[in-house]
Amino acid sequence: MVMIKKILIAAVLSICYITSFAQPDELIKEIEQYHKELNEEFANPEESPLTEEDLKTFTSLDFFPIDLKYRVEAKFVRTPGQKPFKMATTTTRSPIYEKYGEAHFELDSQKFVLEIYQSHELRETEEYKNYLFLPFTDLTNGEESYGGGRYLGLTIPEGDSIILDFNKAYNPYCAYNKKYSCPIVPRQNRIRTEVLAGVKAFKKH
Repeated sequence: MVMIKKILIAAVLSICYITSFAQPDELIKEIEQYHKELNEEFANPEESPLTEEDLKTFTSLDFFPIDLKYRVEAKFVRTPGQKPFKMATTTTRSPIYEKYGEAHFELDSQKFVLEIYQSHELRETEEYKNYLFLPFTDLTNGEESYGGGRYLGLTIPEGDSIILDFNKAYNPYCAYNKKYSCPIVPRQNRIRTEVLAGVKAFKKH
C-alpha cells in the first residue's frame, strides 16, 4: 500500500503541475521523472509489489517510448447523483466506487468516452479526497501491455477539461504478483485502438 500511495500522489501532483502551457521538453522531462521514481519504488524491497524471486533480478520496468500524442486534453463531464457500486476485482474483495464523471476525447481519429471513478474509501481521507481512478483497456493488451488493462491516477479538475497522460499509465499489482486484489476494468472503458504509451507488460528476466 505504501508504494501505490506514492504512485497516486505522483500522478495527482504531476497533473496539477502540468498545464496546457507547458513546453514539450518540460512535459517529457516530467514523464521521465515519473518513470524514474516508479522504477525506484519497484526496486525497493519495502515497497515493491514484485515477488522475492523477481525482485532479485529486477532492473527496470519496460515503458513504451514517450509520445505526447498520448497526452490528451479530454472534455470532462461531471455525472453527479450516481449510485455507488461494488467494483469487481480479481478476488472476492468488493470496494465501493462511484462514477464521478466522463472523459470525452479523440485518439487516432476515433472518439472515445471513458468513465472516471472515485473510491468511497479514499475520498474519506484528506490525502486522497480529490483522487480519481481511470482504468482502461486497449488493443495492446495481451501483446505489448498487460492483458488485464492498465490504470491512470487523476485528480478532480477545476473546469470542464482533464488531462489524460497515457505515458503515465501503470499496471495493476496483479500484473506482478497474484497475491494482490485489483479492480477489473469495466467493459465500458475499452479504447478500441492501440495506446502505445505507459508501462508495458512485465517480463520476467
